[in-house]
Amino acid sequence: MSFENIEVTQNGRLAYIVINRPELRNALNTETLQEIVSALHLLERDDSVGCVIFTGKGEKSFAAGADISQLKDKTALDVFNPNGMSEVYDKIERFDKPTIAMVNGFALGGGCELALSCDIRVASTKAKFGLPELNLSIIPAAGGTQRLARVVGKGIALDMILTGRFLDGEQAERIGLVSEVVSPEELEEKTVEIAEKILAKGPLAVKLAKLAVHSGFETDQKTALIIEKLAQAVLFSTEDKNEGTTAFLEKRKAEFTSK
Repeated sequence: MSFENIEVTQNGRLAYIVINRPELRNALNTETLQEIVSALHLLERDDSVGCVIFTGKGEKSFAAGADISQLKDKTALDVFNPNGMSEVYDKIERFDKPTIAMVNGFALGGGCELALSCDIRVASTKAKFGLPELNLSIIPAAGGTQRLARVVGKGIALDMILTGRFLDGEQAERIGLVSEVVSPEELEEKTVEIAEKILAKGPLAVKLAKLAVHSGFETDQKTALIIEKLAQAVLFSTEDKNEGTTAFLEKRKAEFTSK
């Protein structure tokens, strides 16, 4: 399947979704978001793909937010568009396979929210994170007011949103917005290193760990612990659990089959 606004490539079990609008700092217009959804559908059905990495084309920008030329014409009812930016990011967060944001430059507005919807964020020292929507008299409404507060805490989230200040990669790491920050030259190597560690785990366990964390975070701890137990109960009944424990005892590499 060919795309105009993104590139989709694969290297082994790693798939890359690359926003390919460098002349516009990889701004996220409606067409780009629709292509991301199409790419996710393809990758979800592809058993050869174990992890998806999001990044932006070029060296300057991961994604510099929504396309302002389209944003200007939005009306109240557009907020409820089932294919809007918020819904696309919900799909990324709920995606069965692990996702990593490889942030190589500007991640502003909707670009920052895209990174927040991924499971893990790795940043270059040249990355810039920010939610400047209030300058346009709107709010970051593709998860920015919610996911950011859950990741870095309410106080820092309010600071970033209300002031619109930008954070570089090292500042983002200090507040927990990203898990790793490295030089631009090391960014892809570090991202692949993290992805490979995930791919070495039991794929069913990866899927259910994601489900338990995301679902449990949205409820009280007692209910979350029940979700955790049920996920573990499912895993205890799998062939992969038997393979993983046997391989450990036999001091060999496990061969998982997702069964």
